[in-house]
Amino acid sequence: MKDETLVRSLEARFYTDPDLFRAERAGLFARTWQFAGHASALQGPGDYFACEVAGESLFCVKGRDGVIRTFYNVCQHRAHRLVEGSGTTRVVVCPYHAWTYELTGELRAGPNIKAVPGFDRSAVCLTEVRTEIFLGFIFVNLDAQAAPMDAWFPGARAELEAFVPDWQRLQPLEWVEIPERCNWKVSIENYSECYHCALNHPTFATGVVRPETYDIQPQGHCLRHTTECQNLDAMTYEIDMSVRHAGDYSSWFLWPMFSFQVYPGNRLNTYHWRPVSVDEVVVWRGWYSLDGVDDEVVRRLAVQDRATTVEEDIHLVESVQRGLSSRGYRPGPLVLDPACGVNSEHSIRALQQWMREAVDG
Repeated sequence: MKDETLVRSLEARFYTDPDLFRAERAGLFARTWQFAGHASALQGPGDYFACEVAGESLFCVKGRDGVIRTFYNVCQHRAHRLVEGSGTTRVVVCPYHAWTYELTGELRAGPNIKAVPGFDRSAVCLTEVRTEIFLGFIFVNLDAQAAPMDAWFPGARAELEAFVPDWQRLQPLEWVEIPERCNWKVSIENYSECYHCALNHPTFATGVVRPETYDIQPQGHCLRHTTECQNLDAMTYEIDMSVRHAGDYSSWFLWPMFSFQVYPGNRLNTYHWRPVSVDEVVVWRGWYSLDGVDDEVVRRLAVQDRATTVEEDIHLVESVQRGLSSRGYRPGPLVLDPACGVNSEHSIRALQQWMREAVDG
């Protein structure tokens, strides 16, 4: 007799249907907080960089008032793209007809606009995008009515401040680009459970965490990973145990596509996912150092991580994606241990509920 209490994994179409992916990009990606870049890239007034979110070209720029703003990267005259890449500018000038905007978005000038009867320059402004700076990381949300990040991810900011006391001095030292041939949700599900860790991640499971203590719990729309660490004496770098949380590992996954990780020694690293198509995603691993100064420990961690845990995960997620396209796949029941812990998939249940809500409302 079928057990109706079982919670089954999502149907394969959630990971293989191009129409569903397009709906996610138009809806979910546009209504959630998305990582745009790091604030250290915008040191002075006029510094800017372009980025893409939910299929939209945007750019972040630092104003003379020190405020970082984000705008749609489109001229309000006849829709030409305004900027490419990154740089520094006094004003934003459209390459098409030289309409010129202040760093705050207001139209400053345009050739011959004074000759137009009734032209109101003050009524023309670049379209601004909701922006928050979260511990030096720039996040944007195309939904102007979205709740703030602290409401989406309660407690995460304060917890991270405690785990990374020098966060204000951190700057990106290295970005590692990892293309994966799978749906973005396959990659995120793999990141969000450690049911597979002991079998597939020997370096992580024996060198960083104590798997039997690993747990992942929802915290708003954050999945909080906690564990005890092991073999701290065998770590390949020195750890100042006088600093709070120096001997701890933890992770904060911010739905839908960003995660902060802190390794022992208060070493911050991040993941962010950039979906390319229904079965392609690029994962970016960010590694940070104080004041952006070259750090041999961080470099070594990045190399070791790419060669072990990351490489192991690539093979796992790509195999899953192939399996999801099989006619023989039937969604199996999730392993939901009432005691939670490393061998339970309660974090996947939470994730898949968010995924269903994003598609079905």
